[in-house]
Amino acid sequence: MNTRMRRAAVAIAAGAMAVSLAACGSAEEAGGDNAATGSPAKGDNIKVGLLLPENKTARYEKFDRPLIEKKIKELTNNKAEIQYNNARQDANLQAQQVDTMITNKVDVLILDAVDAKAIKNSVQKAADAGIKVVAYDRLAEGPISAYTSFDNEEVGRTQGEALLKALGDKAKDSQIVMMNGSVTDPNAAQFKKGAHSVLDGKVKIGREFDTKEWSPDNANANMESAISALGKDNIDGVYSANDGMAGGIITALKAAGIADIPVTGQDAELAAVQRIITDQQYMSVYKSYPQEAEVAAEMAVALAKGEDLSAIAKDKVSSASAKDVPSVLVPVVSLTKDNINDTVIKDGIYTADEICTGSYKSACDKLGIGA
Repeated sequence: MNTRMRRAAVAIAAGAMAVSLAACGSAEEAGGDNAATGSPAKGDNIKVGLLLPENKTARYEKFDRPLIEKKIKELTNNKAEIQYNNARQDANLQAQQVDTMITNKVDVLILDAVDAKAIKNSVQKAADAGIKVVAYDRLAEGPISAYTSFDNEEVGRTQGEALLKALGDKAKDSQIVMMNGSVTDPNAAQFKKGAHSVLDGKVKIGREFDTKEWSPDNANANMESAISALGKDNIDGVYSANDGMAGGIITALKAAGIADIPVTGQDAELAAVQRIITDQQYMSVYKSYPQEAEVAAEMAVALAKGEDLSAIAKDKVSSASAKDVPSVLVPVVSLTKDNINDTVIKDGIYTADEICTGSYKSACDKLGIGA
């Protein structure tokens, strides 16, 4: 992790809670205090399990893991033991990894589920073993003790609003393709719901896909199918739920000779930022991973030490199997070529030098990136 990112993570920590809690209006408001406290009090010598879902999306290994681990170490005077595994988009493997964490007797588990429903039994096993589970980024089912993520419907609304803005006055006569995420990810359903709340009735949706495993290759194949069905001259924009899929979609568009149509995204991946400044991708959704990661670390350490979460999480959300879970939702920002300096560069996610390499230098100069 570069120096600017480390500085950004520390700086964001100071304001994380105030901003996060102010953004929680969409969380379910409910009474009750289930899972608000941890196990009997412990000191800094805690054992934390961290399970992330996949490594194709750049964020997990580059941002989430190092930021979570760094904050846990800070909160425990460098005494915590952290055990880490990545499921590589394999739900069965992740279930095995939870079993290993239980065998290793971790005190708390931070879990970003590959399949939020399939992991339910594993979460129950952890709870039965006295291990608190913090659902990270995706609302895993089962008796979780805390949850932090972004306002996912707002992500979808932000994407949909950006696409309508790009289409302008021609929106009502335009036809788009919708490329949603994986049906195994509850976030994907929320992104989709938010996007539809903005797009329905405002633009024609020619084809819509749920993309298996969020795979760029699958998105590419779906886009090729849409182009074949609709005709290359009859597609005016593409809703892509994330940046990885946007890359596969744009490859298909280029191969078909389709250019200059807006494509959305999410995650502010470096490749996406570079596509944005060169007008290949219209926008992405920037989410403050340092803020989300630090909240998860704070929740996990508090639960492992037997501390109450009321000072961290003021809101509640519910899943199909857990009610009134203490939660923090983090706000999001629409990232376009006009605000790169004020978002990913300002927060230290990327430096101008990282973005403005080689052929991207002239585009950066034109936009004043890094200036």
